[in-house]
Amino acid sequence: MQATAPTAPVNLRDVVLDFRDLTKIYPTPTGDYVVLENLQLQIKKEEFVSIIGHSGCGKTTLLTMIAGLNAISRGEILLNEFPITGPGPDRGVIFQSPSLFPWMTAFDNVMLGVEQVFPHGTRKQREDIVKYYLDKVGLGQSMYRRANQLSQGMQQRVGIARAFALKPKILLLDEPFGMLDSLTRAELQDVLLEVWDKEKITAIQITHDVDEAIFLADRVIMMTSGPRAQIGDILEIGFQRPRMRKEILNHPDYYGYREHLIGFLEH
Repeated sequence: MQATAPTAPVNLRDVVLDFRDLTKIYPTPTGDYVVLENLQLQIKKEEFVSIIGHSGCGKTTLLTMIAGLNAISRGEILLNEFPITGPGPDRGVIFQSPSLFPWMTAFDNVMLGVEQVFPHGTRKQREDIVKYYLDKVGLGQSMYRRANQLSQGMQQRVGIARAFALKPKILLLDEPFGMLDSLTRAELQDVLLEVWDKEKITAIQITHDVDEAIFLADRVIMMTSGPRAQIGDILEIGFQRPRMRKEILNHPDYYGYREHLIGFLEH
């Protein structure tokens, strides 16, 4: 078990996201605050990447720049060789809070996005997409309940279904399970992996949970502390897919991976 160097070569044909000298600067009354500086990273197609680091290192800033919701100060992010200049349906986002319309049903919350992305589909085609993904996340019997009648975990399931239903090229996850109890968190990690294993789209997740990062990811990206944060280390996770939690916890490499990540965070 070994961590790769941040500059490890990647076949360009496999690259879906290419970060080149990415820099984010916020002006303040006392001068510029450089959150990220000259960040270099390549993410491959159908890869699941977890990003960890201390609070304030720019993880969420990085995610919002990929989403096109936060302007790039210098450098660029290429998505399939084209610079990201704003938001688009090719990137789906799952936030810590699912931000549903509480008076609308789970079905209607997902349908809102589907109607925007598939405007030329028939009503039945759009309904079939919504029902398929709500069923996949375990809400087949609850899709017509209003969001404010659903538990926090069920609402996050709606958020997962909504993101996948838009058929994005990139799935961005900003600590989507951070507000949930440990049992619900583990359950939704399994749900996420089950749907992701089928869809095989590129996923990038921000997390503070070392165990979650290891369980979900192909690579864990470790960011240095801010300001001027960069990629500090990259850990390749060698577990086969599909992954079973019990098998992962009993795998001889698991605690080596865990020690490596905790050692980086404590350094």
